[in-house]
Amino acid sequence: MTQLRDFTYLVQYLFQRIAVALFISAAVALSFASIMAAIGQWNWISLPIEYNGAAVENAGMYAQLALTALAIGLCFFLPTNRRIMQLETSHRQFAVGMNDVARAYAAVHAADRAETFQLSSEFDSVRERLAYLRDHPDLSTLEPAVLEMAAQMSHVARDLAEVYSDDKIARARSFLKQRQEEVELFNSRLDQAKAISTEMKHWMHEVELEESVAVAQLERLRDEMQEIMPELGLERIVPTEEPAYADQQADPTTLDNIVVDLTPKAAE
Repeated sequence: MTQLRDFTYLVQYLFQRIAVALFISAAVALSFASIMAAIGQWNWISLPIEYNGAAVENAGMYAQLALTALAIGLCFFLPTNRRIMQLETSHRQFAVGMNDVARAYAAVHAADRAETFQLSSEFDSVRERLAYLRDHPDLSTLEPAVLEMAAQMSHVARDLAEVYSDDKIARARSFLKQRQEEVELFNSRLDQAKAISTEMKHWMHEVELEESVAVAQLERLRDEMQEIMPELGLERIVPTEEPAYADQQADPTTLDNIVVDLTPKAAE
């Protein structure tokens, strides 16, 4: 876009100069031809013009004089047009100059952020910055006024350059990078903990399910064993009372008081 705009300005500049040259040349040529025709050295322009069915005499002379007056009259507008073109040119030059100032200020401000300048007083600070700009390989072709303006702007913005110095910006970026890495590590550990928690819950559910199945099977087995233990002869008779004397015989009536002692249940 910048190249296209510069090309448009160049074409406009050339055509404006060509138009001015044509107006001046036409005014001079028509004035000279009219003067030469008036003194009889040249002939007037011949134009066959009719008006109301009648031929107009000396129509060429009138047309030539009118064109001459028009060309001379247009020349009076040339100074105004020249001032307008000068204003446009100065405006473009000002834009170019501001671009140069911005470029020079960017370079010296970058150097100021890198803590290149150490002098504190205004005169010494501006002089130090100006010397840096004059020695800069990309800014050596700029005008001294542009460099001086950029140096003064850099001196005014020295506090801003100190706040946003390269060292401080590098530390801030390093700190933010570490914080970001810590957050990423925390998120990864959090995801791992969530996965472990989900796995443990699933595992505990499976263990509880297996325990409930085992308890049910044990209860069923116990019930079955209680049903078949008398048939297998696993019961034991325990007398409730002993004879008072060794020679005393047991009373047959005590056979009704019999307790069946079953084998103790397995520990759960």
